[in-house]
Amino acid sequence: MKKMKKLFLGALALVMMFTLAACGNSEKTEGSGSGAESDGVQEITIKIAHVVAENTPKHQGALKMKEVIEKESDGKIKVQVYPNSSLFGDKDEYQNLVANNVQFILPDMSKLVGNDPGFNIPAMPFLFESDEAANAFWDGEKGQEIFKRLEKDGVLGMAMWPNGAKHMTNDKKAIKKPGDLDGMKIRTQGGQLLEAIYAELGAGSASIPFGELYTALQQGTVDGQENTFSNIESKKFDEVQKYMTIMGHTRVDYALLTNTKFWEGLNDETKAIVQKGVDEGTKLARESAKKLNDDALAKLKDNGQVEINELSDAEIEEFKKTLEPIYNEWAEKIGKDIIEDAESK
Repeated sequence: MKKMKKLFLGALALVMMFTLAACGNSEKTEGSGSGAESDGVQEITIKIAHVVAENTPKHQGALKMKEVIEKESDGKIKVQVYPNSSLFGDKDEYQNLVANNVQFILPDMSKLVGNDPGFNIPAMPFLFESDEAANAFWDGEKGQEIFKRLEKDGVLGMAMWPNGAKHMTNDKKAIKKPGDLDGMKIRTQGGQLLEAIYAELGAGSASIPFGELYTALQQGTVDGQENTFSNIESKKFDEVQKYMTIMGHTRVDYALLTNTKFWEGLNDETKAIVQKGVDEGTKLARESAKKLNDDALAKLKDNGQVEINELSDAEIEEFKKTLEPIYNEWAEKIGKDIIEDAESK
């Protein structure tokens, strides 16, 4: 009996040894982030999802992240990029990031204003004079402070990727002063701040899905819209609009976000590789956005289908003066210190 008991205990010990060995060699996937204490590059799969097409700065930046991360990790880290809402859409990507079902997303900041009013910064009128000024703000202390406010959700803000400054088109008249907008109906991305801006200018606003905007302009559902040069040119809005005003009054900017638990679960070596991918992706996305908008403006001029007017400094000041009540109200909501920092860039 004692002999049988010894044989049984010996067999049990062997089984436990093999089980532990198998567990130790298991590969973690889907950005689980476990094992941060281990040495060497962790073998993980990272998902990056966004809602726009492949021919955009956002997608090119995401592909750069994939290229750098996979190369620097010698293929130990796999990166999967999902464009065109093919994994998650606008309505559910943030919740899935919180759940770590995806490790990086790139939402329009206007989609984050419900999480924190600081993400209204791109919609603040005439706050930034250039892409470089906007980049400097989000890279700086106050921009990073806004990103940090998402940590309560288990989300970490990594960087701002720009689409660029917005300009206005319409089918009624050249816009040169605030009064020219009186009675018009303008399509916007939506949100209380943009609605307030156009109400102050005497115009109505409507939130129409971007994919339906060409038809809405063509049919006169709205008189005009605001967008970046690249969006205006690529969607051929100049075919159904007579006038374009170069204003740069508001912006479209994206936030590169990751899951906090995923990020904290990376060991130092793995984290350094992923951070390098983020840095290189950010650099390319910013360069691509500027080039795309410059090229789009040149094409719009060559097309000759829309009359293009650029506001002078004096005309911009007139718009700023008219919008001063909006500016003061929203500076209180966002934070005067944040607005002052943005103005200093």
